[in-house]
Amino acid sequence: MLLSLSIRDIVLIERLDLELAPGLTVLTGETGAGKSIILDALGLVLGARADRALLRTGAGQGSVTACFEPRDDHQATMLLRAQDLATSEPELVVRRSLAADGRSRAFVNDAPVGTATLRQLGDLLVEVHGQMDQRGLTDTKNHRTVLDAFAGHDQLLAATRAAHAAWRRLADAIALKKAQIDQARRDEDYLRHRLVDLEELDARIGEEEELAQERARLLHKEKLLAALDQALGELAGNDGALSRLGAAERRLLRAPEIAAEKLQPALQALERALIETGEAEAEITAALNDIAGEDRSLEALEERLFALRDAARKHRVPVDELPALLERTRDELASIDAGAEALADLERDARTTRARFLEAALSLHESREKAAGTLVRLVMAELPPLKLERTRVEVQIEKIPEAEAGPDGLDRVALLVSTNPGQPLGPIAKIASGGELSRLMLALKVVLARAAAAETMIFDEVDAGIGGATADAVGERLARLAAERQVLVVTHAPQVAARADHHFKVEKLTTDDGATVRVRRLAEPERRDEIARMLAGAEITEAARAAASSLLDVASAR
Repeated sequence: MLLSLSIRDIVLIERLDLELAPGLTVLTGETGAGKSIILDALGLVLGARADRALLRTGAGQGSVTACFEPRDDHQATMLLRAQDLATSEPELVVRRSLAADGRSRAFVNDAPVGTATLRQLGDLLVEVHGQMDQRGLTDTKNHRTVLDAFAGHDQLLAATRAAHAAWRRLADAIALKKAQIDQARRDEDYLRHRLVDLEELDARIGEEEELAQERARLLHKEKLLAALDQALGELAGNDGALSRLGAAERRLLRAPEIAAEKLQPALQALERALIETGEAEAEITAALNDIAGEDRSLEALEERLFALRDAARKHRVPVDELPALLERTRDELASIDAGAEALADLERDARTTRARFLEAALSLHESREKAAGTLVRLVMAELPPLKLERTRVEVQIEKIPEAEAGPDGLDRVALLVSTNPGQPLGPIAKIASGGELSRLMLALKVVLARAAAAETMIFDEVDAGIGGATADAVGERLARLAAERQVLVVTHAPQVAARADHHFKVEKLTTDDGATVRVRRLAEPERRDEIARMLAGAEITEAARAAASSLLDVASAR
């Protein structure tokens, strides 16, 4: 609900603060008094396009602040939470400023927001209906949503959406799996050829490094053998290290016993040297025999190394990744057969899910058909008192092809009207005139009141061009609508004004310095005079006051 509206320096309004309440609120005043300025200001704070022409002459900046109190479960509250704009306070404060250069800034609970967010929030909080501003129901894209809200089949709609989402997920998975299988089959010949190559090669991780080291050794085999032979010669033989160490040991052993104790450390060192030198001789001899006995030729080794590196270049991977590539190739070939089986499973699940979606969509269609009949019957009952007795309303529910199915089912919904006998049914916006459209929208809103998202509805001159019993019927329906929603009406009809719970008068005051607009809440005596003015014109007569009193008495008695 809209609690208050504060306007600063907008067109002819220098300063205006309105406190609003539930029920039916009317704004009256002479033509040109400035009632439309208030609606323009409200439109600005609800996300309408900012126009520097709205700024009061001479002002550097204008602003509009609206305070709402939405229910805790209202869509607007949920939007605030989703965008981290909610506060602990129950009030929602929306403010928009307009500078002289045309730039505007918007704030929700003192947090800056973009115009798109402001407009989205405004659409959830307030519905504005004027003769040429019937966006909601004149747009056929909204008709299915309106019918669903009226039907109240939220669970059925949720089940249809869930089934459709599951069906689409499986359809996407099937498309992806088919693409993978098709790609694998296109590559199958290449994969099988690669598998044969890699299996025949049978590369090992680390093999390249081993071969490189062995190749380096083979390249220097002769030099290595010669070095080993020379080293062995230095150790063994009549004049080798072993022979000379042995001779040294023998000489010390033959030394006089008197020196034996002093020579003992030297003898121990010679003994160790003989052991170590003997082990060195054995190792060199073994290495010499191993290298001399190797039967792999340098040519064979280089051929294997070349084969590994050639395969790596061919398949664009490092040599050490050839074994992993072999395993991937086996997996890809295996996936062709496994993929066909997985595809069959997905298609079986998709058929089941599709059937579940179609069953839910059919139930939703039947519920819509039933609700459409009720909606048409209720709306048609509202039309005769509004002087629309020749108008015919129909809800057209057309089944769409399954290929065009969406989360909301298989129905295309359109609200069609005919305002004259013999005239074919057509879209509301194209068939109804301005006055007819306003009254038709009022009838629809009365029927759809409980399904409306916005808690505040504004009607701008919904009574234009009518009077008498028709205007009274409009007032009666506005009052009925106000029992469900907060309703603000700009009106020139005394029959509508008489039914108000709250009455504001808009006045334009002109001085030598210019014109300003003020708004006053009318008490009962003032209210009677204002309704009398609406009945009689500029000169208020006693007869007009009596008629106004009669209207007020009749309205209060209902």
